[in-house]
Amino acid sequence: MVSAPRIALCQMRVHPGEPRRNAEAVLAVIEAHRGRADLIAFPEMCVPGYLLGDTWERAAFLNDCGQWNQRIAAATAGGPAVVFGTVAVDRGARGEDGRPRKYNAWIFAADGRALEHPGTGRPYGIKTLLPNYREFEDTRHFYDARRLALETGRDWRDYIEPIPWEFAGARHRVGVMLCEDAWEDDYVQKPVEALAAKNPDFTFNLSASPFTRGKNDKRNRVFGAKARLLGSPLLYVNAVGIQNNGKTLYTFDGQSTVYGADGAVLQEMAAYEEGVSILEPGLGLGGWRSGAGSQAARTSAEFALTPNSQPKAPNISRIAPFSIPEAHRAIRYGAEKFLESTGLRKVVIGVSGGVDSAVSAALFAEFVKPEDLLLVNMPSRFNSATTRGLAKALAANLGCLYAELPIEDSLKVTMGQIGDWEVSSVNGSLRVPLRLEGVAFENTQARDRGGRLLAALAASFGGVFTCNINKAESTPGFGTLYGDIAGFLSPLGDLWKHEVYALGRHLNDVVHGREVIPNDVFEIVPSPELSADHAVDEGKGDPMYYPYHDRLFYSWVQRWDRATPEENLAWYLDGTLAKELQLPHEVDLKKLFPRPKDFIADLERWWSLYMGAGVVKRVQAPPVLAVSSRAFGYDHREYLGKPVYTERYQELKKKALADELLKKA
Repeated sequence: MVSAPRIALCQMRVHPGEPRRNAEAVLAVIEAHRGRADLIAFPEMCVPGYLLGDTWERAAFLNDCGQWNQRIAAATAGGPAVVFGTVAVDRGARGEDGRPRKYNAWIFAADGRALEHPGTGRPYGIKTLLPNYREFEDTRHFYDARRLALETGRDWRDYIEPIPWEFAGARHRVGVMLCEDAWEDDYVQKPVEALAAKNPDFTFNLSASPFTRGKNDKRNRVFGAKARLLGSPLLYVNAVGIQNNGKTLYTFDGQSTVYGADGAVLQEMAAYEEGVSILEPGLGLGGWRSGAGSQAARTSAEFALTPNSQPKAPNISRIAPFSIPEAHRAIRYGAEKFLESTGLRKVVIGVSGGVDSAVSAALFAEFVKPEDLLLVNMPSRFNSATTRGLAKALAANLGCLYAELPIEDSLKVTMGQIGDWEVSSVNGSLRVPLRLEGVAFENTQARDRGGRLLAALAASFGGVFTCNINKAESTPGFGTLYGDIAGFLSPLGDLWKHEVYALGRHLNDVVHGREVIPNDVFEIVPSPELSADHAVDEGKGDPMYYPYHDRLFYSWVQRWDRATPEENLAWYLDGTLAKELQLPHEVDLKKLFPRPKDFIADLERWWSLYMGAGVVKRVQAPPVLAVSSRAFGYDHREYLGKPVYTERYQELKKKALADELLKKA
């Protein structure tokens, strides 16, 4: 019977742009597992990190990565062998940007050296499919097997070959893919199909796969199918940690998984935890199929964990596509690690008595010490005793620091300077009166809180302050730039309003196990409290009706087949709007919009803001912590322009308004 190798999956935290730190972690794992594992797999781009912007253009950085690649390969002398993802540079060739050619690559090293890949003829294999959507722009930086094949006149499949590895007197054919290569369904080229035709004994997928809601459920469906296609075990190893592209922050959830040849999940590592899982072939099921010409039946090897490993194995079939606990886990992890990356530990949160700031506070209280968490209520004459009391009760429940700093005096100073004044040219020929009133006056209050007080408090406290805006507010830009749209991070910026409420109740019921967020916070009307028109105790608040507008905005931003007012109006007119937007039952469209002109006025109000002032605010907003498939920032790409309505929309609008007039007549 052929002796099967002991394989280990290393689910490591990858620190973007820190090759020394990452490589030293790899070397430490190799050293700790000498004699315990025969082959260790590490994630994609585990040496340089993945989302690095144009750092890939810096020669010194690439040289540094190359040196660490060599050190890792040299460390395999005496075992174990390793396979790891990294950047490879071909200085004898140019990329399409004129710079030295770079590959998103993997290296299989054994006996102190990187093995030559039979397809590339180089000491590394290369990625075939480069994602170029959402946060990914790999084609900006890297060359791939498809373009290399076009250049050389070879078939792209030639670059997809199992790498031969000698172990215990047997020759194993090891398949290796990088992340996107397994997500082949929407591509013309099919790397897994190509690899399956070449009979690998087992295959690794080395990934740097960011978390989004429902991702693991989809991943298990896709990778299970790929394992069945391969007809042999598929071992998926993913990174943990956080990375960003300057505007959007992504968490990497790990959940490295072993799939049997039948597609079944045999083992899954815990989400967001670093660890090494050593996999042993089960007794009675034979070893790995070995030998290039072997006719042995392919069997699904059974793996068991050693006592020293850290993963868990939940029942995958019971994991929901998305849940509030799943979102909470990602947001908490991302916020904690992002704060850690700043080198600071203190956080200031402006608390209004409303749900968004309360949820932010309860979230940060999970990992920030009470003495390092400062909640600040900054009332003006428009803030009710109700919300002021709720803000104070929240701080009392969390046991953290609290301050109430009214802004009325500073508002008087600003009003005295600008509120009723006239500016003129030096010679007096030009005169323009200034009035600080209406929305301008409301925004002045918000900026006084954010740009002045919170910024000064954070600096004096030695920390940072949060941006508590949610996705429903960001969509139309319902917030004040440099006011409530300010801070070091927007932890709730990828949650719709109804999801913020759900997360708040989860924090109370499950995470803290008690009512840290006062129950009345969930009951009062959401309100900015910036004028008498926003009186909470009178039921006055935000101009949005969130049960409806959450879903309308979702159709513009996050729906796969993204909608515009053209589709929205068409759905309204043909009676399918509730179905298309998946509106909750409490939304009564006839009551909300008695006449077509009411629906059209509301639709155009918010679309014009979304495509207009909202863009200006979003491009200057703090980074958003992504949990969805379309987060604001560098995931949801935008341009600065003006609102546009299609010709068909104009026709639908004209017909709807004309029909309304006919009915009145």
